[in-house]
Amino acid sequence: MTLKQKFATILMLLLSITTFSQKKLDKIIKRDYQIIECTIAKMSDKTVEYSLSGETLQISLDVSQIARIDFASGRSQTFDVSATSTPVSAANPAVASAEMKINTIAVLPVPYVNSDNLESSEEMAKFAQNDMYNKLLDKSANIFPLTVQDLRTTNSLLHKAGINYKNIDETPIEDLEKILGVDNIVAAKVSYTISQSSTATTYDSGNVKVSDNNKKVKTNDISTTTANTQMYYYYTVYFDMYRNTTKIYSQTRKPLLAVKDSWMDSISYLLKRSPIYTKK
Repeated sequence: MTLKQKFATILMLLLSITTFSQKKLDKIIKRDYQIIECTIAKMSDKTVEYSLSGETLQISLDVSQIARIDFASGRSQTFDVSATSTPVSAANPAVASAEMKINTIAVLPVPYVNSDNLESSEEMAKFAQNDMYNKLLDKSANIFPLTVQDLRTTNSLLHKAGINYKNIDETPIEDLEKILGVDNIVAAKVSYTISQSSTATTYDSGNVKVSDNNKKVKTNDISTTTANTQMYYYYTVYFDMYRNTTKIYSQTRKPLLAVKDSWMDSISYLLKRSPIYTKK
C-alpha cells in the first residue's frame, strides 16, 4: 500500500469515527424535568424502552413519567396523561365544580424546580404565578374577550381541592377546569441549574516618599487581592395553554442570558406569541 493510499485510509477512518461520535440521540423529557439522551428501541401504549449512549442494556420507562420525546430525526411526540384518563363525570364525581365562567382564563401555580437535585420552591412557585398573572392583567386589552380569574379565587379553589404546586402536574386539565370554573388555563414550569465561577484580582500600589536629607526615594508597595464570584442561572421554561381541555399552545424556551431573573423574559415572550394574544 502506497503512502497516499495509507493516508486516504486513515482519513476515512477518522471521518467515520467523527461521524459516529456526532450521532444524534433521542431525548426523553420527563415530567420531573429530567432529560435523558438515549436511543429509543421500542414504544408501546404503556412503556418506552431505550438504551443510553455507549450501552446495550435496554431500560423500560412508563409513559406516565414522560412529558415529551424529541427524536433524533427532528420529530417530537407529546404525552398527555389526561388524554388517557377516565372522564371526570364518570370517574371523579367527588370533584367539586365551581360555576363555569365562559371566556375566563386561570393562571396555575408555576412549579419552580432545581433540576440538579429536583428541589422545588413554594415561594418561587407563587412568585412566578403572580408574575404571569400580572402580565396578563397588564395586557387585558390584548387578550379580549378573555378575562383573567382573580388569583385569590384560583388558589383558594385549588387549596380546597387539595392541589398545590407539587401535585398540579398530576391533575388532569378537565378536572382543573371543573374545579376552577374556567374554560381556559395557562400552565408553566420553570426548571433551572446554577453554576458559579470565581476570579481573583490583585492590585499593586506604591507610596513614594522623598527624604530632604539624603534625597533618597523610598517606595512602600501595597498589594490587595479581591475575590469575585459570579453566579450563572440556566433556565428552561415550559409553557402550555388549554381551552376546553384541549391544548392549544405548547412551547419550551431557554432565555438568552444566564442571569437570575431571565426566566421572566421568557414568560413575557411566550405570552405575547400565544394564540390568545392580539396586537393592538
